[in-house]
Order: sequence, then structure tokens, then C-alpha cells
Amino acid sequence: MSTTTAPDLVPYEDAVARYDTVIGIEVHVELGTRTKMFDGAEVGFGGEPNTQVTPVSLGLPGALPAVNGTAVEYAIRIGLALNCTIAESCRFARKNYFYPDVPKNFQTSQYDEPIAYDGWVDVELEDGSTFRVEVERAHMEEDAGKNTHVGGATGRIHGAEYSLVDYNRAGIPLVEIVTRPIEGAGDRAPEVARAYVQTLRDLFRTLGVSEARMERGNVRADVNVSLRPSPDAPLGTRTETKNVNSFRSVERAVRYEVGRQAAVLDAGGRITQETRHWHEDRGTTSPGRVKSDAEDYRYFPEPDLVPVAPDRAWVERIRAALPELPAARRRRLQGEWGYADAEMRDVVNAGALELIEATVAGGASPAAARKWWMGELARTAKQGEVELADLPITPAQIAGLQALVDAGRINDKLARQVLEGVLAGEGDPEAVLVARGLEIVSDDGPLLEAIDAALAAQPDIAEKIRGGNLGPVGAIIGAVMKATRGQADAGRVRALVLERVNA
Repeated sequence: MSTTTAPDLVPYEDAVARYDTVIGIEVHVELGTRTKMFDGAEVGFGGEPNTQVTPVSLGLPGALPAVNGTAVEYAIRIGLALNCTIAESCRFARKNYFYPDVPKNFQTSQYDEPIAYDGWVDVELEDGSTFRVEVERAHMEEDAGKNTHVGGATGRIHGAEYSLVDYNRAGIPLVEIVTRPIEGAGDRAPEVARAYVQTLRDLFRTLGVSEARMERGNVRADVNVSLRPSPDAPLGTRTETKNVNSFRSVERAVRYEVGRQAAVLDAGGRITQETRHWHEDRGTTSPGRVKSDAEDYRYFPEPDLVPVAPDRAWVERIRAALPELPAARRRRLQGEWGYADAEMRDVVNAGALELIEATVAGGASPAAARKWWMGELARTAKQGEVELADLPITPAQIAGLQALVDAGRINDKLARQVLEGVLAGEGDPEAVLVARGLEIVSDDGPLLEAIDAALAAQPDIAEKIRGGNLGPVGAIIGAVMKATRGQADAGRVRALVLERVNA
């Protein structure tokens, strides 16, 4: 049976109860260099098509490549952070295949001699446990250009009226990180896949080797999935879902392929080794092409480039200069902030770590920073179906908002109104406070006037208070808060009420 005629999906829980899931992930990261991997063309996002090119980018006859030294350094940084061995010598190879976005008809990559190999990384799951993912290799290569298929309903080449090619991206430096088969994750395989890609994204940013913006394609994951009857059985036939570019989609792609492959196997069919396309809108995959094996690409050493032999002293200088890595940083910040394990996990899972760190750096306490980002702002982001970092507010503004609370100029209720104004684009907290007239009334004169009016409206309350019954004080405070539009300090009002009644 072909994978294209698979029956309905098997529910995920049923599939993982009958089959053992094995995954593998290939992550491509575009390096944040100024120029391309093998030529001097500028690298930039969003330029006019085919303006960031040179004869090397376009594969013109006689154009000779030269290796970008910064890209090599960035690749070594990545390899060291992934606990890899850095090769004493490695070389580039030609990966031969024809596609319009590869103008040379081959991709300059690394095959049997990668710059980094035999590594591992521990990824933290949502419950705080860790799962070790073994890295087979990290190698350097160049990106392809971008095809745009015009016409048709899907935006893919099938059914398109014509195609356009932009070579601005062709030749941008990439590092591809390939895992060994990830076994033993069981029903948590989708979570492990998501956590692994997120761990790498955070690592790239920390190392300063890439902006790592998945929405721009700076980080792309190819997700391999196979099923087998039991953990001691041989590996099953895998599929490779290409170019998945969000954490959520990585998780969904694994879940979908598990259910789809289980349905094929349950029906007595065979899985085809193939690439598959991910459809974000439907949460499904569809067949691409039958997966090529390495020999199909006719790899051979790149004759126009000499081997890369990183000097050992240089490698050690790079190692010594590595920044604090994300896992160590999280542990340090948790200790400094005094967060419980569950609180820290929630912060990390919400993508709020950097936001809270910057808010604390702006002067807010860790508790206050967490309160705002994990409370009001998290609810706002969820309602708007956006990421926390995409809200129209900065850590500096949250620190400024908390400073107004700490100074006694607003209370928490008024602070939420100020927050609404900032999110609405009305300016920084101070500007919203002034424009909306939200500052707490600190002058006793207006407060005493409001207290006297409230006591006059409820004369029996004063007698009760004088008799030692302090319960009714709340009614007077409530009346004063209403009269001042919530801008009174409730504690100060209480003290003034007791003074007034007992005078």
C-alpha cells in the first residue's frame, strides 16, 4: 500500500501504545555573517530580488569561491556548545542535484568530513526532566535561493503558471546539525522534538551566530519519523518532513506522522522513504519526492576549495570565549530570582525568560516582573493569539510601570489601566498616567471631603465604629474609592476614617 492511500489517522495514544517511535532531526541555521559563505555578496533580509549576488552566487563560469572565515568560527562555536569534537581538518564537497534555486547545479556542503561531530545536548522538558539528544555531526554548507511559484491554489510548483527565482539567499552560510536516531522518548517524542529545536534556537542566539528568527527561515527543521513494533526491533522506514519552521509545528508534525504511519502499517501497508511537505493550515503532511540516498548525490571533494584545518589554539580561544550557555544561565537566574522549579518552568515555557531578565535589569523586582509578564500580559497574549515578545510593550516600560507602583503613585488596579494605555499605543507609563489622570490622590484634603460625605450619607456607620465594630469601615472606604475613581490609597483612607470618627 502506498503512503498516499493511507486510511484515516490512528489516534496518537493508540499509535504509541502499539508502536515505538524513533525520530531524527536535521536543523539548518543561517549564520549571521555580513557576507555569504563563498563570496563577498552582502547578506540581508528583504532586499530586492537578485540584488545581493555576485558571479559566485549565480554560479557563473570561471567564478571561484573563497571560504568565509567568520562562518567557520561560528560553526566551531556551535560545535563546541554541542559538546562536539572539532575536526583537525575537514573539507567541502559538491552535492550534485538539479533544482532552479541552485544555480551551480550542485550545493557546496560537507559530506564525509564535517567540521564538528560526536556531540550531545540535554534538553529540558515541560515537567523539568531532561532528555539527552546525541548529535552525529554539524557541518557547513550554503543555502539555496528561493523559488516563488505563481498561480495555482497551493503556491507549490504543481499547478503553477510560472516560477520566479530569487538568488539573494543563494550562498548564505548554513550550519546543518544532524542528530543520531532519537530513541527512548516513547509517547513524548513530539515534546522532545519541540524542546530540542527550541534548545538549539536559544543556543544560536546566545552564541551570537544567528538572529535565529524562525518566521524568517533563519532556523528550519527537517523532522524524520519512523515506527517499529518494539524498542528492540530494527529501525523502521523513515519519512522526512521538510522545512518546518515553528516549535509548535515540529511537535504537530511528529504527532501527525506517527498517526499516519500507524494507519498505513495497521492496514498491512509499507512506509515509503520520502520527503513530505508540512501544511501549517491543516496540520498535515503530504508526499514530496522519494528520498534520495547519499550515493544519489554523487558527492565528491570540492576542487576549488582547500581543506579547512582549524588551528588548535584558535579553537581553544573560541572555547574559552563562549558565553554562558542557556541551561547554566537559567539555573543561575532561578537562584538569583528565588523562583520555585515550577515557576521557572512556566517562565521558560512561556518564552518570558529574556523579557523578565530585561525587566529586572530595568529596576523591577523578580517577583514583580514575573507577576506582570506571567499574569496580565500572558492573558493578553493568549487572547490575541500572539507570542509574549510580540506584544507592543517593552521590558523597560514594565519596569517603569512597576516603579510607579513602588513609588505609591498608583495601586495595582490603576496600574492595570496604565498597562492598557501602553498596550494601546498611548505612550510610556508616565505619559499614560498623566494623560488619563490616574495618579493616586495623596492630598488628605480631598480624601477628608470624600470621607465626610460618605459618613454623612451613612450616619449609623460612625456609631458602629465608635462602638468598636470596625467591619463597616469597608463601606466608607468603598464609597471614597468610588468618589475618587479608585485613585485613593485605601490604607490612608482607613486611617483617616478612624481618625475622623474618633475625633
